[in-house]
Amino acid sequence: MNFSIFDQITENLKSEVLESKVTLSILELKLSKDKLIQIVTHLKENYQFDLFLDVTAVDYLYKKPERFDVVYHLYSTKHFIGVRLKVALHENNLEIDTLKNLYGSAPFMERECHEMYGIKFKGNSDLRPILLYGGFVGYPLRKDYPIDREQPLVPYIK
Repeated sequence: MNFSIFDQITENLKSEVLESKVTLSILELKLSKDKLIQIVTHLKENYQFDLFLDVTAVDYLYKKPERFDVVYHLYSTKHFIGVRLKVALHENNLEIDTLKNLYGSAPFMERECHEMYGIKFKGNSDLRPILLYGGFVGYPLRKDYPIDREQPLVPYIK
């Protein structure tokens, strides 16, 4: 594992990120949402983080003022290292910029995150459901989603 690249990234971005640490051989950067595009572009262009692995969210219901973290995983196929980016969002403003102009797979992953958590990706005009059916109500991975809620797609046949 080439951790010297982590040191370079941390040094170059120290004024742009809120926090950085290495966890389980992955560099983790916490940043504000207005820095997302700038930092991802920097990582892609300067450190060859050419593979967009995933975007998801974490719901911290009642545990912190910014209820959600949007979590991105990027990977460098040149250096064989990963980076995790975390952006905190308040539940009253669940909008963050899309990464579709940087990664072709981003719109599909953003659709899934939107569908499960209700995060809106500004600039992604296609946030239709990708896993659930069109009439599904709510966001099933949020911690306040009722565990016993039923939403059958088709009527039960006896």
